[in-house]
Amino acid sequence: MLTIYDTTGHSLLRHNETAPLTADTVWFDLVNPTKEEDNHVEGLLGISVPTRAEMREIEASSRFYQENGASYMTGFLVHNIDQQTLGSSTLTFILTGNALVTVRYADHKAFPDFLSRIERGDATCKTGAAIMIGIIETLVERQADLIVEIQDRVDKLAQGIFELKKRRTRDTKLETLLKGTGTQGDIVARVTESATSLERVLHFLKNTAQERNCEGKIFQRIDTVDRDLWSLSEHRRFLSDRISFLLNATLGLISNEQNQIIKLFSVMAVMLMPPTLVASIYGMNFKHMPELAWVEGYPMALGLMFLSALIPFIYFRSKGWL
Repeated sequence: MLTIYDTTGHSLLRHNETAPLTADTVWFDLVNPTKEEDNHVEGLLGISVPTRAEMREIEASSRFYQENGASYMTGFLVHNIDQQTLGSSTLTFILTGNALVTVRYADHKAFPDFLSRIERGDATCKTGAAIMIGIIETLVERQADLIVEIQDRVDKLAQGIFELKKRRTRDTKLETLLKGTGTQGDIVARVTESATSLERVLHFLKNTAQERNCEGKIFQRIDTVDRDLWSLSEHRRFLSDRISFLLNATLGLISNEQNQIIKLFSVMAVMLMPPTLVASIYGMNFKHMPELAWVEGYPMALGLMFLSALIPFIYFRSKGWL
């Protein structure tokens, strides 16, 4: 889908498809574009729109470059932050003249959020560079929201792991908590990758803005976003360290519970050895066994078996092994 926007200086209006482009046409937004839509934008602007496969290239020269007077910047982003399953995709920014082209193959909620900011007057949209930095600001804000959400999830996991006063239910067993902690660790890693990618986009944008002699406010906003990303990196580092600690703690508790089970079986085996010995002795089929003729032989054997099990039990309890 292709959406073209014109600027009025303070707001964005959808461009009439039948009208020719003007100097106020500042944004071409391609979402899951077809080949025809790519060709249409290429014909209007005289640029080459990268394909989905080209956007997935990881080398820096394929993500940040200039071609035919246009500057290309591709970043890795996470999306669907409001859901348990985090999505990821690439987003390409193309600055050509006074216009911005965005190419994406996922429905990032940052884009409608950015349009809402423009409607409220919280973001400028006079140039393609201003729109680009506004989108990046919104992406960083949503990453901050995701980090706060992860912190809340990790707090709940920590409570479940270290809750010793209450018996763990079936839904909060350590294996489930281990999987949940690992999931949050994977999300933090992907958010870190996305933030690193955004930092690279910012640095290339700053160089591009210098070459294009953009207004000073653009550089101020770039520096502000760069500082925000740096501050978020401290939170991500703390979360990563805490999740690693919780993973190690959970594994330790699982190992401890397994050792307790083995310990219980070992103690029970030792307790049952004396009764088994008594039963084995009186279970032998020798003809001359004096106790076989005793009237009290059977209750005596049962009592001896009970005492031989009770004495080790009392001893183990006194040692704190049970």
